[in-house]
Amino acid sequence: MPGTVGFWPAAEPPVCVVVHCFYFRGGAELLFDGVKKHQVTLPCQPEPWDIRNLLKWIKQNLLKERPELFMQGESVRPGILVLINDADWELMGELDYKLQDQDNVLFISTLHGG
Repeated sequence: MPGTVGFWPAAEPPVCVVVHCFYFRGGAELLFDGVKKHQVTLPCQPEPWDIRNLLKWIKQNLLKERPELFMQGESVRPGILVLINDADWELMGELDYKLQDQDNVLFISTLHGG
């Protein structure tokens, strides 16, 4: 129709998630310069953030030393307990859990020397 503006569907906006806090405890904080609490705003990306992508981001941006003590393949190594909003990540879908705004993610190392 003359005088009307055509409607073109917009591309999906990039997905941004603010993860309230990451916590590292039980010795895991030593791999992150001794910092136990990180408040992080994740960058926008086309797909929603999941734990799999979060771990890659943590490895590239927060992990300071000995990645083999925190990661094994694309996951955390055995002996690292992961809690999402105080619930075991195994109940939440592990690597496939889609992060929500203000999620708290806690990583606890159960690996101790002796």
